[in-house]
Amino acid sequence: MYVTDCYGHRLQKFINGSTVGVTIAGITGSNGTALNQFNWLRYFCLDPTETYLYINDNSNQRTMLYRSNSTTGTNGTIVAGGNSNGNSNIQLHYPWGIHYLPSISTDMYIANNAGHSVMRWTPGASSGIFVAGTAGVSGSNATLLNSPMGLKIDAYLNIYVVDKGNHRVQMFCQNSSLGITIVGTGIAGNSTTELNAPRSIAFDSSMNMYIGDTGNVRVQKFLKI
Repeated sequence: MYVTDCYGHRLQKFINGSTVGVTIAGITGSNGTALNQFNWLRYFCLDPTETYLYINDNSNQRTMLYRSNSTTGTNGTIVAGGNSNGNSNIQLHYPWGIHYLPSISTDMYIANNAGHSVMRWTPGASSGIFVAGTAGVSGSNATLLNSPMGLKIDAYLNIYVVDKGNHRVQMFCQNSSLGITIVGTGIAGNSTTELNAPRSIAFDSSMNMYIGDTGNVRVQKFLKI
């Protein structure tokens, strides 16, 4: 199991059955801008072979690449951003969610939490492409996002975005800037059809969806239709 220790500025690996973690990226308790440091790391993803980790280094405005067998103090590689925060196509803006399926696409998908947008970014490229939301503009209509956090893509390159500030999950079909609300009503609530400041998203092998409904302190499961 891999855990992002945000306040510890490190990524921990726990071997199955062990309660003792091993730091494989970052330096315990030491935040900074060096290539072996994080500053409030957030979500990450593994490649399908579990060889590489792609980690959103939130306050350093960058996505970092590490090998899964790295050790504490090892330098990572910047694969997106690293040009301060902002809303241009060479910048990330407090990146949070990330998903990368190299068997489906050569691009990573990154949620800019403070930029209210999602970018598609080829690892190592100098710039990305905005694919959802309008950079720097928050809103609640079908083309806008408000503080997006978790995201996933599927085999058809549909994008599922946890739109935290709008208390909903939006789906963007491939090459479409128009989001479809698939969970939530846009208003915070605690009924079975509502969310309250959701953050994370996951799918099982049957494409049932799980949402970390943070404000309601629960995980909601939504069956595939």
